[in-house]
Amino acid sequence: MIKLGLIGAGRWGRNYIRTIAAMQGVRLDLVASQNPETAALVPEGCRVVPDWQSVAQAPGIQGLIVATPPALHAEMAAVAIEVGLPVLIEKPLTLSLAEASKLRGLAAERSSFVMVDHTHLFNPAFRALCELGLHLGSLKAMWGEAGNYGPFRKDADVLWDWGCHDVAMCLNLAGCMPDMVGAKLMQDKLIEDGIAQDIELSLAFPKGIEARIELSNLRAEKRRRFTAYFDLATLMFDDLAPNKLVLHPPSESFARPEGEGEAIDVAPTSPLELVVREFTDAIKFEREDMHNLDHAVAVVAVLEEAARKMNG
Repeated sequence: MIKLGLIGAGRWGRNYIRTIAAMQGVRLDLVASQNPETAALVPEGCRVVPDWQSVAQAPGIQGLIVATPPALHAEMAAVAIEVGLPVLIEKPLTLSLAEASKLRGLAAERSSFVMVDHTHLFNPAFRALCELGLHLGSLKAMWGEAGNYGPFRKDADVLWDWGCHDVAMCLNLAGCMPDMVGAKLMQDKLIEDGIAQDIELSLAFPKGIEARIELSNLRAEKRRRFTAYFDLATLMFDDLAPNKLVLHPPSESFARPEGEGEAIDVAPTSPLELVVREFTDAIKFEREDMHNLDHAVAVVAVLEEAARKMNG
């Protein structure tokens, strides 16, 4: 039985609580939260304490999950890394490349396993897209569309809140860093004391691969769609559709695919369950590889450059 600690019991922290409670071989043992309602949410035997540092250094747990506002990630993860505790961090890793690189260096120095939950990378539909793409010729372009009406956060703007998912998918599928990052802030205002934005990103990768990403928390309807254009076919991953992965004919114009296409069967497994399972497997088998962490640092680097272009 792998015993985990959790810092943060907000919206995403509660998702971790529910997910872990339904899994075999893993147990939530300790939660740091100052919300009095948290005690009623955790499983029997799990303690809730107000001090996050006591959880980050708790001797009785085997791994730590950090599900707090991103500005707190670096400090909290560093405390756990210092004592050799494996850490799973909610996206984005940090809000600056300097902090991300420092954490990466500390993890390497302490031989600590650090993993970042870019949830869509663990979605069975996206993983199937990547696998099928290997047999469809060269990747030509990618198009990410993401957003909803809200949430309007104070701690992270739309670029860092929504954009990290699409940037993570683009880097994963392209297999390299972009040569160019472009960003345009199309709309920017305050709603409910939070940040409301429309953003357009453009990424240019080696071999002529292009990506465009449209992000907004001002959409009338929620959208989570990622389209990959290959030589031989187009694959659309739509996390909100009944058929999450659909194969379409190839497109030279990189327009949105039309028609029903061919639905691809994918496993119904929850992405967050896969995140937790891969984290606990890493703990069990004492993995120290840096692949996931390196990818997360690269995502932060792209987002930081996009923020500079957008605000500069």
